[in-house]
Amino acid sequence: MLKLHRIMKFLACLVLATSFMGCVASRTHESTGGYVDDTAITTKVKTAIFADSSLKVLQINVETFKGVVQLSGFVDSDLSATKAADVAGKVNGVLAVKNNLIVK
Repeated sequence: MLKLHRIMKFLACLVLATSFMGCVASRTHESTGGYVDDTAITTKVKTAIFADSSLKVLQINVETFKGVVQLSGFVDSDLSATKAADVAGKVNGVLAVKNNLIVK
C-alpha cells in the first residue's frame, strides 16, 4: 500500500510538471500570457489604425508576435504605408513594427 501511495504521488508530480511546461515560452512559441498580451496589442493597433480616417482598416492586416507588430495588406500610397507604421509604433507595448504593406 505504501508503494502504491508513492507511485500515485510521483504520477501527480509528473502531471503537474508537464502541465506547467506546456505554458512555457520558447523562441518560436509564446507563453499563454504572452499570447494574451500580443492579442491586446493587435487590438490596440487595429483600433488606432481604424481611428485614422485616411487609413482603410479593412485592407491592413495586423499580427503581433512577442511585441513585434507586422503590418501586411494593401494601401493606396507610400504615405499611407508610412503613416500606418507610425500609428502602430506609437501604441503602448509595441517593440517594433515590420511594415510589409504593398502600394497598389
